[in-house]
Amino acid sequence: MNTNKLDAVETEVEVEVEFSDEVADEIDDDVYSEVTDADIAEPDAADSDLDLDLEEPSPAEVEAAGTAARAIAWFRSRNRSTAYQGYCERAVRLAWGRKTHHGSANKHWNSPRDGAQHRNRNAPAGAFVFWNISRHGHVGIADGNGGFWATSVNRRIGHATSLGYFRNYLGWKPGNSN
Repeated sequence: MNTNKLDAVETEVEVEVEFSDEVADEIDDDVYSEVTDADIAEPDAADSDLDLDLEEPSPAEVEAAGTAARAIAWFRSRNRSTAYQGYCERAVRLAWGRKTHHGSANKHWNSPRDGAQHRNRNAPAGAFVFWNISRHGHVGIADGNGGFWATSVNRRIGHATSLGYFRNYLGWKPGNSN
């Protein structure tokens, strides 16, 4: 078992998560979608249109933030791993512990049962973030600060500080474990 801690952004909360070593052996029905050098935009691209919401969170938002922290912790605990290279949809599904399976990131993005599409760069922590970089698309998990965790960041699981890291950003959908 691997145990990792994640300090929640803007709070004094510490989340401890345990992960099984057999996670990679789960389901093999996801679609492979390799990211090439041509798909990667300027990594230092900055998003200057961030909208900061300073209102008190609702109880539902606090609960979702805990789940989002666990999804981010899943990626953080696998930082630099190549085990999910080309399997981005599987990685976000496992990070959230989702029951819903999509054959590709594009199918997830276009699924009307999976939450509303938001076509801005104000993705909250834990949101699914999508790009149209191949016929299958690409998906990661927003960090809530304008960046994300995903597969194919320097050809492995990693963190990028800007949603502009990959070309053709589509938007985000709320993260969930349904």
